[in-house]
Amino acid sequence: MSESKKLTKHDMTMLGIRSSFLQASFNYERMQACGFLWSMLPVLKKIHGDDKEALSLAMTDNLEFINTHPNLVGFLMGLMMSLEEGGADHDTIKGLKLALFGPIAGIGDAIFWFTILPIVAGISCSFASQGSILGPIIFFLVYLSIWILRIVWTHLGYNLGTKSIDIITENSDTIANAATILGITVIGALIASYVSINLLPVIEVDGGIKVAVQTEFFDKIFPNFLPMCVTLLCFWLLKKKQVSPIVLILAIIGLSIVASAVSLCFLHLL
Repeated sequence: MSESKKLTKHDMTMLGIRSSFLQASFNYERMQACGFLWSMLPVLKKIHGDDKEALSLAMTDNLEFINTHPNLVGFLMGLMMSLEEGGADHDTIKGLKLALFGPIAGIGDAIFWFTILPIVAGISCSFASQGSILGPIIFFLVYLSIWILRIVWTHLGYNLGTKSIDIITENSDTIANAATILGITVIGALIASYVSINLLPVIEVDGGIKVAVQTEFFDKIFPNFLPMCVTLLCFWLLKKKQVSPIVLILAIIGLSIVASAVSLCFLHLL
């Protein structure tokens, strides 16, 4: 660290850790503003020292509305602190925050909420459903890694400074779209594993040959055709008909109970 710099690597590490409390004081007027300021307060005090007027102005600026992604907010904080330490104009720092918290939120949502965590949760549920303790362990370790990366993003934002602005603004849509496509592809592939529909009826054809509708017809012509149809139907109801997810869940549970009862009666008759 050069002598002109007041902040150390330890300061950035603590800033990354404190960013975990971004939403600890969430409200619908300013969203994450209180947690955002609280996370940066020790660093702001170190930068401005005894200059209470400058500190007060910085605190006021950082109490304005902000709503970004919790796992990537450290990057924005580190970037802002590099400008604050460098004596940048307050309007410049405020403009930077307003310009970047939206793209950062989009990138974070696409990567974490729509891609990594759904995929890891699906894999973990597969292990857990088989009675393996690896399920919760895998999910915990991945989530712990995501939390530790907060510190990395904070250091990265601080070290890159203004160099990162063009990278984020120019590539935010590309990164978000790529992560979303990957997440949709993987989740789509998991449909065959998690949506199970079995038809019990057996059709008797010429010569007394019995053909199982599920295994000899649907699975041979189009494997997992019925799970795909049910999934697409639910998606259509959610997207086009605005059906509540709770209503869909209750309907599927009720239909499953009725179908199971009918199946038991069918087997009893056989």
